[in-house]
Amino acid sequence: MADPSTYRPAPGTIPESPGVYRFRDADGRVIYVGKAKNLRSRLNSYFGDFVQLHPRTQQMLTTAAAVDWVTVNTEVEALQLEYTWIKEYDPRFNVRYRDDKSYPYLAVTLDEEFPRLQVMRGAKRKGVRYFGPYSHAWAIRETLDLLLRVFPARTCSSGVFKRAGHIGRPCLLGDIGKCSAPCVGRVTAEEHRRIVTDFCDFMSGRTDGFIRKLEREMTQAAEALEFERAARLRDDIAALRRAMEKQTVVLGDGTDADVVAFAEDPLEAAVQVFHVRDGRVRGQRGWVVEKVEDLTTGDLVHHFCTQVYGGERGEADVPRELLVPVLPPDADALAEWLSAHRGSRVTLRVPQRGDKRALLETVARNAAEALARHKLRRASDLTTRSRALEEIAEALGMSSAPLRIECFDVSQMQGSDVVGSMVVFEDGLPRKSEYRRFVVRGAT
Repeated sequence: MADPSTYRPAPGTIPESPGVYRFRDADGRVIYVGKAKNLRSRLNSYFGDFVQLHPRTQQMLTTAAAVDWVTVNTEVEALQLEYTWIKEYDPRFNVRYRDDKSYPYLAVTLDEEFPRLQVMRGAKRKGVRYFGPYSHAWAIRETLDLLLRVFPARTCSSGVFKRAGHIGRPCLLGDIGKCSAPCVGRVTAEEHRRIVTDFCDFMSGRTDGFIRKLEREMTQAAEALEFERAARLRDDIAALRRAMEKQTVVLGDGTDADVVAFAEDPLEAAVQVFHVRDGRVRGQRGWVVEKVEDLTTGDLVHHFCTQVYGGERGEADVPRELLVPVLPPDADALAEWLSAHRGSRVTLRVPQRGDKRALLETVARNAAEALARHKLRRASDLTTRSRALEEIAEALGMSSAPLRIECFDVSQMQGSDVVGSMVVFEDGLPRKSEYRRFVVRGAT
């Protein structure tokens, strides 16, 4: 365990310019990366009163054996270098926005001759357009089942597509009208791509115009006495409206935004983000992260933006607007950095009233519920409790894990009015019925 004073930089050697710093352990591994508008002020804060620091910060400083830094010209450059180093080194003491699962997307393989609609997880591919993320794959399949009636695009794998072409007979979806059957030449590649383009337009939010177009066609078919075609168009319109109902309008002005909220305690924070496109919630994601230092909500917003959007490019992945509970200290530089990733202007805002404020409060409630569920899982996780008890036994030099732990604290007012308290843990769980308070008499 290193003493932070042994590797503290000499006075006057730390510059006052913007930059990025990294702490390394005795083996040279990078264990923490941070950025600062003023490197001297930020790094000196680590080597002040050690007792006043956050417990995780204390642990990081005693694990580290060296610190170095790189100066840059602007805060935006510092943001980019911080993101690059975190991705490169994966430091153990940095906040990590990692999903506890891989969220599914509705993907359209535009790079193929006959584009395919499918559920995709994992890393994004070039030439594929993504919609989502969705909480569950079944939500995508439900939406697709409704929309294939109107947009009969290919959904089958390459093997199934080739086999149908060889035998000259389409699959069941082709027979029931939920696929245009390009595999057997019922439509050309250009016609099929037009169907896919219409589907992408609809999923992008251009819904009202498409429905109005179908309504005009239905009226014209009825006037021409083509009642079967008019009935089919009527059913298509109903299917589209059912698909739209699954994505309720939450912002009437058609906003494209990501709404981010946090619920936190001193050691952990739950993060929820709702992806709103054209005023509708298109997807949702959530994380629970460890707070490795004394982080404010603004700091959490900074880490969220750099890690979640740092690897994204273009308008489809980086939203036009970010609605957050508080602005981070580097809000202007962060907005400029995100704008460069999107390719157009990005704004960070704290909504004060109206629908946007109400939606932010809804996301915050989801975050609070996620943190409560996480704590409940941890409390009921026997493996986690056993591991924690074994670590306590090892740290105290005990031969076996403690089954009962009693913790005492005593307080006084200048030698008088002495009081004490006791909390009890049994098998790693608090036993609140055993908690006690004491008034200590006769003590000096």
